Amino acid sequence: MKTPWWFLHKTPVAFLLLPVSWVYYLFSRLVFLFRKIRQYKSRRPIVCIGNIFAGGVGKTPIVREVATFLDEPVVMRGYKKTAKTGNVGDEAAMLTRHGLQVHVGDRKSNLILLNKQFSESSPIVMDDGYQNSGIKKDISILVFDEGLGFGNGFLLPAGPLREPKRAVKKADAVIVIKNKKSRKNFKIPENIPVFYAETKTISPYEESDNLFAFAGIGYPKKFFKSLNNLVGKKSFSDHYQYTEEDIKKLMELAQRKNAKLITTEKDWVRLPDWAKEKIKYANLETKIDSLFFQWLKEKL
Repeated sequence: MKTPWWFLHKTPVAFLLLPVSWVYYLFSRLVFLFRKIRQYKSRRPIVCIGNIFAGGVGKTPIVREVATFLDEPVVMRGYKKTAKTGNVGDEAAMLTRHGLQVHVGDRKSNLILLNKQFSESSPIVMDDGYQNSGIKKDISILVFDEGLGFGNGFLLPAGPLREPKRAVKKADAVIVIKNKKSRKNFKIPENIPVFYAETKTISPYEESDNLFAFAGIGYPKKFFKSLNNLVGKKSFSDHYQYTEEDIKKLMELAQRKNAKLITTEKDWVRLPDWAKEKIKYANLETKIDSLFFQWLKEKL
């Protein structure tokens, strides 16, 4: 589904959904307590990179950078697994393309397997799972986008938060992805280490080329704003599975505007094989403050 427009603003719709969000939170706490009863403790340290903001903050590139630095495997659920992404999900397919060892499916089962296969106490990176009490985390890192902050500050479905803002206090550190415009009232508790990351979108085309962009991610506006010479755009729901008809329509729209089609890498891995040969994606370079990696090594 597309990200609800009220997630970033305290609109009448958001206030109407507040009672539902209270029920959601109560249910999530019951699940949290139930899972904690049979919590799994990994022999290998678990570095969890998660969020309390539901999607769109740019967590996957952070996971990629951390796992690459540590040169260790990633365990993840593999959301929206399909044949187009090798039945592992678009995020896992992205990480695999960058040479990382990715284990998709039930996190606990994969952790048990990885603990049996290796005798050394090297860490394992867990993508998401900050709210999963069934697995004990040794280091928990939250990721935020400076431009999104806490959104409207409400819990799902009234807002974008999986947990109340005070849940940040459970984190060992926070990585904030810089944005041209910082969200008002976005503050991290002073006792938690905060590190910053910068992202840069690199187009595969010439600067003079007209571009028609499409994306099915949490907040496609972030991607569209990062491109130059944009003459058209089309947004889809997050993790959208593109059909041949979708691609043909996009090609027609781009042709009418004498533009070249461009998308994100996360969308590109979900395209049919024939479309991947005709459509290019923009690279997203992510650079995390070197002090973070120093802190991580010391923490481990």
